[in-house]
Amino acid sequence: MERKFLNRACGLSLALASLMPLQAAGSLPVNGACHCQDPENILNNNHMKAKDTVSYLFGFSTASKLFGNPYQFDVESFLQGVRTSLEGKDCGFSNDEFQRIVTQWQQEQREKAQERSLQNKVDGKQFLADNLANDKDVKQTPSGLQYKILKKGNGKSPKATDKVLVHYEGTLIDGTIFDSSIKRGEPISFPLNGVIAGWTEGLQLMEEGGEYMFFIPSDLAYGDQDNGPIPGGSTLIFKVQLLEVNPK
Repeated sequence: MERKFLNRACGLSLALASLMPLQAAGSLPVNGACHCQDPENILNNNHMKAKDTVSYLFGFSTASKLFGNPYQFDVESFLQGVRTSLEGKDCGFSNDEFQRIVTQWQQEQREKAQERSLQNKVDGKQFLADNLANDKDVKQTPSGLQYKILKKGNGKSPKATDKVLVHYEGTLIDGTIFDSSIKRGEPISFPLNGVIAGWTEGLQLMEEGGEYMFFIPSDLAYGDQDNGPIPGGSTLIFKVQLLEVNPK
């Protein structure tokens, strides 16, 4: 029951907090576009006014950050909390009750996240050990990064200070795809020293035109913290195509 109370009481405050940038420095590039279903139809064919469009985009941004890992909100209760606050009504809880419920919930979430992270690190360590032992084409660098050459390139290799244009697809070790420029059909460009350590190291092993698989332990990726759809402690797998070094 308290879970529904929490959603109702905190709907707006959590929504506004969620609008802060989620992606930390040193993270993988993520396409910042609104990947909502048929946005051209929503925004153009329906002739939404500026106010409607901004409201829609705030709602989409909020939901995309709140309703994935690690939060599990009741959608209707959350929206009820937003409406209650926007209508200027009292949420029905005293400040002490509000703080007690939220603090207790946050502590529970931190404990659960820590447990997940520890288990993910154990699972990732075993996965990497098996991966190296069972696939003769997998190599490992001194840092613990593993890679497999799918296609050897014939162009130049990037330095850490270079900018690169790539296509990629990222998965968890259970096969869950969490991001894919390949599916979007949009390669991305970024400075190689501005991404996770596993990418900075790994792409310097490649040549233009090459395609590699990278198996990245959590300490070369996002560490113990949840990052959007990527749970803390996760070992990550990437298929990466290096299209160009220092694209114009």
